[in-house]
Amino acid sequence: MPDLKSQKRRAPVLAIILISCLLITITSLFAPAAHALTQIKLSNLSYKDCPPELGKGAVTSGGSSLPANCFIVTGKAENTSGKPVYDADVFGRIFDANNNNVLPNRTRLGSIDEIPPGISDFELRITVPANLELPLKLEQFKAAGFAGKVRR
Repeated sequence: MPDLKSQKRRAPVLAIILISCLLITITSLFAPAAHALTQIKLSNLSYKDCPPELGKGAVTSGGSSLPANCFIVTGKAENTSGKPVYDADVFGRIFDANNNNVLPNRTRLGSIDEIPPGISDFELRITVPANLELPLKLEQFKAAGFAGKVRR
C-alpha cells in the first residue's frame, strides 16, 4: 500500500499534467486555420498585344536597356475548391517560334489576386525581348494560391 508521502509527491505532478492537457485543448480550439496551397488549372491560353499605353517600354538586363514587346496572356482558371483563392502565383513556360525559351531563368510569370470558385477568366501581362520570333508557345501553365488572404 502506497504511503502518504508518495501520494503527496504525485499530486503536483498530476495537477501539472492535467493543466497542460487543458491548455493544449483550449489553444487548439482557437488556433487560426492553416491555409494550404490550392492548385488551379489554367486552360484556353492565348495572348494578344498590350494596349499602346501598356506596351511602351524596354527590358532591362544587367543595366542595359533592350527593346521589348508587351503581351497580355488570357485564359480560363478552374478553381474546384469551392472557396475563393487569393494571391495565386502563375507558373508556365513560354517559347518563341524557334522553340527558344523566352524566359529561361523564370517560371513564375505573375499572379492573380483572386480566383472565385468555378471557371473564370484571367489576364496576365508579360514583357519579352522584341527580337523573338512569333508566334509564342504557352506551355505548362498552372497556378497555386491560398484559401485566405496573405499579408503583404
